[in-house]
Amino acid sequence: MHVSVNGVRLFFDVEGAKLVPDGPIMREKPVLLMLHGGPGADHSIYRPAYSVLSDVAQIIYLDHRGNGRSEDGRQDGWNLAQWGDDVAAFCDTLGIVDPIVLGASFGGTVALSYATRHPEHPSKLILISTEARGGSYPERRVALFERFGGPEAGALARRRFLQTQEPWDLAERDAWRRIAMPAYTRIPRDPDMARRAVNRPEVALHWFARPDGESDKFNMFPDLARIRCPTLVLGGEDDPMHPIESQADIAAALPPHLVQFERFAGCGHGVVPDVPERAMAVIRQFITRPK
Repeated sequence: MHVSVNGVRLFFDVEGAKLVPDGPIMREKPVLLMLHGGPGADHSIYRPAYSVLSDVAQIIYLDHRGNGRSEDGRQDGWNLAQWGDDVAAFCDTLGIVDPIVLGASFGGTVALSYATRHPEHPSKLILISTEARGGSYPERRVALFERFGGPEAGALARRRFLQTQEPWDLAERDAWRRIAMPAYTRIPRDPDMARRAVNRPEVALHWFARPDGESDKFNMFPDLARIRCPTLVLGGEDDPMHPIESQADIAAALPPHLVQFERFAGCGHGVVPDVPERAMAVIRQFITRPK
């Protein structure tokens, strides 16, 4: 389905009912709004893993502008401020009140943009393997890619995070996907996940452009204190893309009474691919916990 939001048509899909029969009443479930990673990917990377949560929440999957099945809009709208504003406007357009917003990796960064720009909007946040400052811990990233991906992955990481300011191009992106991305997780990902996804390399190239791309320039730490809702932060201690220190920094910067920080030993990027049952149990408990 598509809906017009801030001048573009955004694609979304829905899993599970909002209202379910429960004896003499229709019980209302919260909305769990899923913000995918990338950029340049789509919501399909969450499926079917997150479908198990549809008994406790109505799940809505959203493709960011310029991503997946959503329209591009103007290229100067491919930025965190616009993506964050789109989340709020999308909810307002569909009448979604008090969403629980979950974002992993880049999706978590968009969730932070949304929550800091619209602090009264979400009821809860779930941030998985994300960062609040671009380009954090470059040496740590290189070491972890070399440890889990070998010398070739380490060399790519060194070039990407430490050495070059040359433009990020399709050849480098393809090498990264082929050589470095298998090191993201400790359990190999289902190859059909990548085959199912609608990939949009142009938005990734825009985001990671050197030296002017936003990926290495944003810093949300001055605004994190604006967040007013309970926030669950999850990270894998073996994540080479967004090392656990990035999640620890976010947790430390949030108001202490709002944050729950969960570290997963032996896990890489996204946590869920490596320990789905453990990770989903934590997420489920957070969703169902009274605010």
